[in-house]
Amino acid sequence: MALLRRKPKTTPGRAGKPTGKVKPSRGARAKQIRTAFTMTRKGDPKLVPFMAAAFLGPFALFLALGFAIGAPFLLGFLGLMIALIVTVAVFGKRVQRTAYSQVEGQLGAGAAVLQNMRGDWRVTPAVGFTREQDLVHRVLGRPGIVLVGEGNPARVRTLVITEKKKLARWIGETPVYDVVVGDGEGTVGLRELEKHFLKLPRNIKPAIVNDLDRKLKAMPAHQMPIPKGPMPTRVPRGRQR
Repeated sequence: MALLRRKPKTTPGRAGKPTGKVKPSRGARAKQIRTAFTMTRKGDPKLVPFMAAAFLGPFALFLALGFAIGAPFLLGFLGLMIALIVTVAVFGKRVQRTAYSQVEGQLGAGAAVLQNMRGDWRVTPAVGFTREQDLVHRVLGRPGIVLVGEGNPARVRTLVITEKKKLARWIGETPVYDVVVGDGEGTVGLRELEKHFLKLPRNIKPAIVNDLDRKLKAMPAHQMPIPKGPMPTRVPRGRQR
């Protein structure tokens, strides 16, 4: 799924601490855009017509207004800039829509979304699972710890309770949230998952997040094998607004 981005890497600073994200070169960025366009076009036959309408509509409107008031060059240039912005926005939305449609229904689709969210989120996929391929993923961030379940809600709730008991002796008073990915009542849709996380309160400081991260990595790993089946690792970045 080459149209979906990977989470950017960080560069090491003093004492091995990250100093910032590595920005891709212009050539690499252009290649990513071409790849995204090619693959999205295969899955979305309406991509080109929508982009054409997004560009021509604002540009024609501003150009016509410019001729009407005697300033075609000024308003034509303004219309061109606005048309480009609208076209890019439409392109991004269509890429997201196609990408989500490709991962929806796959084992671990929620984990793929979690690993590509904006912000500093420490994601550990499949910390709990059942033989029926229900999954619970652990996410550490400024809100605290969020346990995200995929699968049958009843079985997932049991997994979440088990994971909370495992965490209790390691995380102290750190807030723990839980959410189940799905379309039913009391669940959060895959496309709304990032938005749900962004609404959570920031309860702990970054230094505490780092300390908790070290503690969680020291926890004993589960002994059972992870359920079989491909887990998507790349999903679109961007909020569903």
